[in-house]
Amino acid sequence: MSLTKEQIVLAAVEVLDAEGVAGLNMRRLGGQLDSAATAMYYHVKGKDRLVELAADHVFGEIELPGPAATGWREAAAGLARGAHRMIVRHFWLIPAMSTHVIYGPNKARYDDHCLAVHESAGFAGADADRVAASILMFVIGAAQGEAAESALRAKVRRAGADEEKRMDEAMAEMVETARRFPRLRARLEPDYPDGGDAFEFGLSSLLDGLFARLT
Repeated sequence: MSLTKEQIVLAAVEVLDAEGVAGLNMRRLGGQLDSAATAMYYHVKGKDRLVELAADHVFGEIELPGPAATGWREAAAGLARGAHRMIVRHFWLIPAMSTHVIYGPNKARYDDHCLAVHESAGFAGADADRVAASILMFVIGAAQGEAAESALRAKVRRAGADEEKRMDEAMAEMVETARRFPRLRARLEPDYPDGGDAFEFGLSSLLDGLFARLT
């Protein structure tokens, strides 16, 4: 049975989720699909284009809540949470966005819906653009930590090293460094109060600030 472009993109997402951008190549993808690497080129010009298609594909995973049913704030928060979960699932998206032009029908669909949500609150034109960009930048920044850990795990796996041992070593190095600074050291103590969900705190603060600009 001949391959389809959709099959290739889905397989690429699987490889990227496991090994990151550095682990994706046409030979590796051919092995994933039990097909010759040359068969990939019939549908996709090369690795860079495949990364772009895979990135646009995962943007299609984000649910698009409507403001008519939930109101602007909850719709905007839902879009941000959906994007955050998606980026954490697909850690390779952050580095891919720094080296590739990520745009296609799914990304455009997400962007257009974001603008519609913000316009429903009263943001118009360039203001709606700035609100959408600000929220997405916050989401990407908030996902960076978890994405970085997943990227390190993928790198260790590609090297054939003991994944858990390397992660334990990395954590130990972080703790040792933090203990040199008094405020960070205090936060390592077992009785230090839980700071709660930093993402939700930041998102709520951001939305509060944005909404205040309308009043």
